[in-house]
Amino acid sequence: MPQYKVLLTDYAWADVEIERSTLADVDAELIVAPAGDEESLVKAAAGVDAIMTNWAKVTARVLAAAPDCQIVARLGIGLDNIDVKYATEHKMLVTNVPDYCLTEVAEHALALILSHARKVAFYHLETKAGRYDLQAGPQLRRVAGQTLGIVGWGNIGRQLAQKASALGLKIIASSRSRTNPIAGVEWRSLDELLSESDYVSLHLPLNGETRHTLGARQLARMKPTAYLINTARGGLIDHAALAAALAAGQLAGAALDVQEPEPPDLSVPPFNDPRVIVTPHAAFVSAESLDNLRERTASQVADRLLGRRPENVINPEVLD
Repeated sequence: MPQYKVLLTDYAWADVEIERSTLADVDAELIVAPAGDEESLVKAAAGVDAIMTNWAKVTARVLAAAPDCQIVARLGIGLDNIDVKYATEHKMLVTNVPDYCLTEVAEHALALILSHARKVAFYHLETKAGRYDLQAGPQLRRVAGQTLGIVGWGNIGRQLAQKASALGLKIIASSRSRTNPIAGVEWRSLDELLSESDYVSLHLPLNGETRHTLGARQLARMKPTAYLINTARGGLIDHAALAAALAAGQLAGAALDVQEPEPPDLSVPPFNDPRVIVTPHAAFVSAESLDNLRERTASQVADRLLGRRPENVINPEVLD
C-alpha cells in the first residue's frame, strides 16, 4: 500500500502519466477527482496528504476535508482558485510555477493583437462563409507606429513588450511598482494608458483589488478604434460593461482568451459579437510548457512529502 495519497483535482491534458510516475518515485498514489465541483472534491480529499490543482476551486471546505494535507500545489501561476489563507492557517504549504508559460502567453497576446490589426479573424470568417471581398472589412492599419498599452508589468507583460517592440509598436505600461523598466517603455496611469492606446493588453493577477479593473468607466476612456486583449483572468473585465461599450462604439473590438465563467455562454454578448475574438483559455498551452509544468508541480509535492522545501513556496511562514 502506498505511503502517501495525492489528489489531483482536475487537469487539461490527455493523461496523468507524468504526475503519476513522478509521485510513484516517492511511494505516493495519485488519485484523480471524478469531477471538479466542491462536493466531489470534498469527498475525494478525505485522507489525502497533498493536493494538486489546475483550475478547480480548492476552497476552505475542500481543505478542511483533508486535515493531513501538507501541500496544495497549483498547476499554473495564479492562486485565485485556492484558499491560501485557510491553507496557511492550517500549516499547508502552497506552491505555484510563476515562470510557467510566460513565452506562450506573450506569444498568444501578440497573435491576438496582430489578428485584430490585420483583420485575420474577420476575413477568415468571411471567406469561409463564401464572401471574398477585401472591401467588406474595416480599414487596415500598419502595426508599426501604433501604441500598445500593457496593464500589469510582470514577467509576461515584459516579454510582450519586448516582442511587440520588435514590430515597431510604441509601448506604454501601467504598473503600481514601476520596477524593472525596459528601455523605450513609458509609464502611464491606467486612465492615461486607456486613452492613448490602440491596443490594451491585460496582464494582472485576479484578486479583490483587480476584479473588474476594466468596467464601464474605464472602457469609456478607450479610443473608438482601440482593441482590448485579455490573456490573464476573465474577472479582470466586467463583461456586461464590455458588451455595452461595444454596442455603443466605445471601442473597436476585443480578444478574450479568458472569460468568467469558463466556458462562457457563447450565444450572448460580448462573446457572440463578430468584433470579439474568443479562444478557449489556450494562451498557456504548448507541449514544452505543459511537460515542464507537470514535472515541476509533481516534484514540489514529492519534495514536501519527503520533508524537503519545494520551490516557489507562497507562504513560507508555514515552515517557521
